[in-house]
Amino acid sequence: MSYRRWIAVLSLVSAMVALYLALWKAGYMGRLMCGVEGNGCEYVQGSRYGWFVGRDVAQWGTLLHGLIVAVALVGTSPRHEEERWPTVVLMGLVYWGFAFTAYLKYAEFVILHGFCSWCVVNAVVIAANTLLVTLDWRRVRRLSASPVAR
Repeated sequence: MSYRRWIAVLSLVSAMVALYLALWKAGYMGRLMCGVEGNGCEYVQGSRYGWFVGRDVAQWGTLLHGLIVAVALVGTSPRHEEERWPTVVLMGLVYWGFAFTAYLKYAEFVILHGFCSWCVVNAVVIAANTLLVTLDWRRVRRLSASPVAR
């Protein structure tokens, strides 16, 4: 399976988790299933770090991962699989997501002294996607440098 397909699959999982959290915050889900008592998911999600520019962070996560899935899937089509632009767009989305996730993890662990097990899914996915998009960048750079590709 190609790097872009892996990115799409992993981001689909993360988008589903983010959608679950967004629906919970909007009141469409019952009790949040977390597995952590005290400073767990509800505590972290309800904190000021659960919001970004007036919107729920889970909504932003759903949007971000949905965009990543869409770009990665377009990039796997035979027409675009050897083009650079899907990887460049994915790098922008994934690297931004990684930086924002690092900020949120800092807030969660250091400032709030909390732990949201659902947020860990996003952190693992965005870290894996950071590695995968970097490997895909190396792949497309090699392709464009190859005399056959010219």
